[in-house]
Amino acid sequence: MPDKNAAKPHDKAVQELIDALNEDLAREYQAIIAYTVYSNVLSGAQWMNIAAELKVHATEELQHAMILADQIDYLGGMPTATPKLVKLSKKAEDMLRFDLDNENETIRNYRQRVKQAEAVGHYALAEQLRHVITQEQDHQHSLATALGIDVPKVLDLGA
Repeated sequence: MPDKNAAKPHDKAVQELIDALNEDLAREYQAIIAYTVYSNVLSGAQWMNIAAELKVHATEELQHAMILADQIDYLGGMPTATPKLVKLSKKAEDMLRFDLDNENETIRNYRQRVKQAEAVGHYALAEQLRHVITQEQDHQHSLATALGIDVPKVLDLGA
């Protein structure tokens, strides 16, 4: 007789999605903190435009965090309250590179999350994540431009 309490494959996939979304949520918290701090400590005329842009990014990252927390709750999970570690530096270029690296990882992870959401039938979540990816790519572009480099190609190597 099958164990009624045994986890079904769908339940396991949903739990994996919840866990991954909580990792993403922790990264969004990290971004909110980083953008807030960096936008206030960047100094010098060459950084004023990007400092203002980082304030906008912080607000958008908060919106992303709210979406993730809502979705985690909807899926039956508890949203995390712990951010990932924020790297600090006195050098503007270092701070912007930290942000760019985080955006690259975030985009890569959200692309995977879209696939996970669709695999368990949560198409609305997948669509919300696609919208978030669009904003994250805009952040990535702004940061790369400020650093004077090409926008990094973020490939989904997990596919």
